[in-house]
Amino acid sequence: MSYFSLDSSGGGREWRQRLVRGALIWGVWTLVGVFFASQLYVYFARTERVISFSRALVWQLAAVYLFALFTPLVLWLSRRFRFERADWVRAVVVHALAGTLISGAWGAGHILLDTLFNRDITKFTLDMLLRYTFFQLDKELLVYWIIVLISQAANYYQRYREGELRASQAQLQALKMQLHPHFLFNALHSISALVHLDPEAADRMIARLGDFLRLTLETQATQEVPLRQELEFLNCYLDIERIRFHDRLTTRVVVEPQALNCRVPNLILQPLVENAIRHGIAPRAAPGRVSVSAMRRGGVLCLEVSDNGAGLSETRAGTSGNGVGLQNTRARLQRLYGGAHRFEMSNDPRGGLVVSIEIPFLSDDGDAHETATQPEVSGGSYIPALSK
Repeated sequence: MSYFSLDSSGGGREWRQRLVRGALIWGVWTLVGVFFASQLYVYFARTERVISFSRALVWQLAAVYLFALFTPLVLWLSRRFRFERADWVRAVVVHALAGTLISGAWGAGHILLDTLFNRDITKFTLDMLLRYTFFQLDKELLVYWIIVLISQAANYYQRYREGELRASQAQLQALKMQLHPHFLFNALHSISALVHLDPEAADRMIARLGDFLRLTLETQATQEVPLRQELEFLNCYLDIERIRFHDRLTTRVVVEPQALNCRVPNLILQPLVENAIRHGIAPRAAPGRVSVSAMRRGGVLCLEVSDNGAGLSETRAGTSGNGVGLQNTRARLQRLYGGAHRFEMSNDPRGGLVVSIEIPFLSDDGDAHETATQPEVSGGSYIPALSK
């Protein structure tokens, strides 16, 4: 097997990255050369030695391309010898030596080019080359250190952003994993209450709990999932709660077809529905209702969970709640969307509590509308099979 056939996808991506970096280096130096050429042309235009712009351009491009030839080496040295706390002395020594050598090569090359384009090549001597190279060394060193410092700054910024992203992902993962023990405790408590009173119902609840855990394990490293997948999680959870409450719980889920492929935070609906059941339905002796809706309004996805319970007291109206699930949900939304989201809890004038969430509408496949898999359509709203 030849070298070029190994890991064709990874190797091709690496070569594309190298080509992009090379094009960027030469492109930047070309712009610098054009700028210097315009300055040189204007300078000679005011003297008796007028030169054409094309000659000035070739002259200056040749000069800056000497920088371009050595730039990959300078960038490699910058990455290899960073100014870290433990190795800063070695880095300074290496860059001082390498910078002097590379800057000397740049200076000698530029002296030769200036002599050639000034038509003074016959007067050129080795002593002149060494003398003028020494006089120009400070300018060449300045270029070397500018490249090194820009590279170091870009590297530190990239490492900072990667560290910030890892910290953010870790925090999101920790917030999401907090839901599992919280939910499992409540589910196992319900199963223990049913295991002697209604073993068949307890067996069904265990089966649905297994399905729920399987779905969460399949997406444990995923922060966002399509809404249709989130509804699968919710379906498993509602099956468990309907077994627990029997006829005391009625659920209804209404989702616009165009919202099914929108990405939403993983397990965003379950804690909201759990809160509605725990505080709005469980304390009631009469049958209760929990409704979930999702719709698109321009570039925003609107999610709503409501119940017909007692709602919030006057002292808690307008707050975000103090439960683990609600605090967790609010923190995850803030981490994922910052100020581009809305999370509100309010009393429904008809009775009960309404939890509203608005997040950016981000779809994996654009604005695709599902029609073939809709079990029931009523008034343009998708009513999944999980409604009861």
